[in-house]
Amino acid sequence: MRRLFPEPADEVDPLETYGDVAGPWLRVGMVLSADGSVTDEEGWSDGLGGEADMRVFRTLRALADAILVGAATVRTGRLGPARLRPALRRHREARGRRGPAPIVVVTRTAALDWSLPLFTEAETPTIVVTSRAAAASAPDPVRVVAVRENADGLDLAEAVARLRDEHGLPHLLCEGGPALTTSLLRAGLVDELCLNVAPTLIGGPCHTRLLNDLTGRVDLTLREVCTDEGVLFLRYRLA
Repeated sequence: MRRLFPEPADEVDPLETYGDVAGPWLRVGMVLSADGSVTDEEGWSDGLGGEADMRVFRTLRALADAILVGAATVRTGRLGPARLRPALRRHREARGRRGPAPIVVVTRTAALDWSLPLFTEAETPTIVVTSRAAAASAPDPVRVVAVRENADGLDLAEAVARLRDEHGLPHLLCEGGPALTTSLLRAGLVDELCLNVAPTLIGGPCHTRLLNDLTGRVDLTLREVCTDEGVLFLRYRLA
């Protein structure tokens, strides 16, 4: 990976580059095409960024204490438990984290297929954030964080606070989809937006926007720009 901004460097380690934050942090990490689609022709993100994007994807997961995903992503059945390559496992263990970060499924209704490997085979047990009304529908031994509902759905500020205070998960990574990402932005909970821009155009009916509708403008400050295998890695800080 080569850094272009702020201080150019011919070779940088993604673990060091993205590991420069401390304390409670909520980072959104997503890949998208050059025309702004977060899905490829098959409706998934797999075919966008190639191996360069996957290296950063794995790095962000290894640095996080928990990985937030929306219920729609889980219902596709394609999201399995988080796994770690040996070098990334050693990196986490050196920092006191055993095993991969847990997946945290955010769902108002908890209408999920509990037989999925995400719930039955995860090395680090999956956590479900849901409404208080739906919490009882989650079977044992699924870990549940039941939160209030508000006008936008779940009270994500309460969810984030409880994941940090009660579960010891200060550094959160959101991998989407668009509905969850938008809700976190609207709630003012996002500290950093990491966008991996793939050198491809999708267009047509396959185009899936990065976000749903925001209630207002959100200004960003560019922190860093890197590139690897034609993919542009952009890091933005939110006010």
